[in-house]
Amino acid sequence: MGMSVTISAAAEQDAEQIFRLQYLCFQSEAALYGNYRIDPLVQTLDSVREEVAGDCVFVARLGDEIVGSVHGRITEDGAAAIGKLCVHPRLQGHGIGARLLKAAEAALAGERGARTFRLHASESNLRLYSKVGYQRVGTSRGADGVPMIVLEKTAETYATTA
Repeated sequence: MGMSVTISAAAEQDAEQIFRLQYLCFQSEAALYGNYRIDPLVQTLDSVREEVAGDCVFVARLGDEIVGSVHGRITEDGAAAIGKLCVHPRLQGHGIGARLLKAAEAALAGERGARTFRLHASESNLRLYSKVGYQRVGTSRGADGVPMIVLEKTAETYATTA
């Protein structure tokens, strides 16, 4: 009998596994843009530790191994910025990313009062986000120069898609 993937809030001791998983998972995104200076690849372990301690970070676990993670925080305008959603390449396509996203949305809306969820995505990730109710609202270019699509959905939409 195989193990089930569980979703839970990240703990301080998870930071190193999250750090390594991000580095693995975002290689394909970096290759897509020919830019290996994207935030998840240049982020420091101390920075990941700070996010886990102060922001809304969820992980997917398969036994003791972290196989997915997502980060969220409330911005000054009350929106929830969601990012760094990643799932280990060997487990992609099994709904883990959607489960992580829903866990983050629930916590950000329920515990932190988010009214809107906002994320920045590449073309390659649009299918997942549109499937769970996100709509394109614009484009942006990050500090790393990578063009991204800005997607949003309201917290009320979360209640109908969760």
